[in-house]
Amino acid sequence: MIFGLDALTLARMQFAFTVSFHFVFPSISIGLASYLAVLEGLWLKTGKELYLDLFRYWLKIFSVTFAMGVVSGLVMSYQFGTNWSVFSDKVGGVIGPLMAYEVLTAFFLEAGFLGVMLFGMGKVGRGPHYAATLMVALGTFVSAFWIISVNSWMQTPTGFEIAPNGQFVPGPSWLAIIFNPSFPYRLVHTVIAAYLTTAFVVGAVGAWHLLKDSTKPHARKMFSMAMWMAAIVAPIQIIAGDEHGLNTLEYQPAKVMAMEGHFQSHPEGAPLYLFGIPNDKTQQLDYAIGIPKASSLILKHDMNAPLKGLDTIAPDKRPPVAIVFWSFRIMVGIGMAMLGLGIWSLIARANKALYTWRWLHRAALVMGPSGIIAVIAGWCTTEVGRQPYTVYGLLTTAQSASPIAAPAVAASLVAFVLVYCAVFGVGIWYLLKLMATAPHPHEGGLEELGEAPVRAAGITPGPAQGNAEIGTMPQGHVA
Repeated sequence: MIFGLDALTLARMQFAFTVSFHFVFPSISIGLASYLAVLEGLWLKTGKELYLDLFRYWLKIFSVTFAMGVVSGLVMSYQFGTNWSVFSDKVGGVIGPLMAYEVLTAFFLEAGFLGVMLFGMGKVGRGPHYAATLMVALGTFVSAFWIISVNSWMQTPTGFEIAPNGQFVPGPSWLAIIFNPSFPYRLVHTVIAAYLTTAFVVGAVGAWHLLKDSTKPHARKMFSMAMWMAAIVAPIQIIAGDEHGLNTLEYQPAKVMAMEGHFQSHPEGAPLYLFGIPNDKTQQLDYAIGIPKASSLILKHDMNAPLKGLDTIAPDKRPPVAIVFWSFRIMVGIGMAMLGLGIWSLIARANKALYTWRWLHRAALVMGPSGIIAVIAGWCTTEVGRQPYTVYGLLTTAQSASPIAAPAVAASLVAFVLVYCAVFGVGIWYLLKLMATAPHPHEGGLEELGEAPVRAAGITPGPAQGNAEIGTMPQGHVA
């Protein structure tokens, strides 16, 4: 025990800390890769240099974000062998091949075309360069596909068999493992979240420069594209989230009970609690403010439909309610704010004031990190709501941890905190510095960054021509 914390709790804290840092960068790089493909495509179609300037501007930001995603993703893999070796031994036969498929598909696409995308413009021709950009964007999506498949299988395990030694092994069909019941919903929800995260980062950068000078064409175009994304995609995300919630109710009802704050069952319609303080000791929601029967209406499409509560779940099988309850509300609240900003932008556009309503720009600037906060809150809801299991209903977190002492885990946790805050603190500061510099006509290429940031991604520019040599570092996981 260290400060009253055992090895299991410290291991969970370490994984939560590292994955929270890591999740930010793939969420942005997935969206930025697609945004870069759109910008380059528009440049090729219209011939307008403005799109090329924006492409080069965001390519520099993408390269740094991608590099930090790679570095932070490496740590995630190592933890499976240090703090979670029993988990790796038990389920390696199922999730190991899926992670290998990510390397064989997503990483090969990214490693094969990233250098061309970053340094090949003007050297390989417009068509091949655009093809490379498309392949990098496809690679980021394929990476998300495989990692979400792994994580979804842990949430809704299917298609496996348990060997006599207790190991999980694949059943007759890999399709049942890959396309498990929660996978389609979680993939759509996660990828859309990545696009929205990127849209609000781009919108905040555009708003920042519009507040300085509302006549800048590059800032106007960035802001306009981001607000279109917010207005169109935010409602789609709300619908996708609702469908995901219904799927979770079917396969992980305890998680939904914690999300809704339903300690007690409601036989004649359950309320939708907007706020409250979950009290695990008394098993009730203190100071609750809710809408009568609204939860039954949303989850069952019937105001009088009964909903079970946590009182139907054994105490040792319940997730921590407070974390799940509040992280879910943070995620949903931000989603509603995104929708509101998108609607506000449509009103401004209809009044031909998209580039002059300064309060809209200030709101977009404040909302810049909202997508990042939302994806972390969503991850907390998903992963903490799965507790006390790593493989839902079959393998508990306590059974998955390595048999190591608390001081060893505490030492590595402290080391991670110090190193992450130093390294990624500098990286984030550098990203903000890049974003604070306005894009301009005849925007320079990646050479303005210098070699240090791209070397971190395992990419080495040639001495004179700027050719790229791809290293062997895998893309960070989106899990």
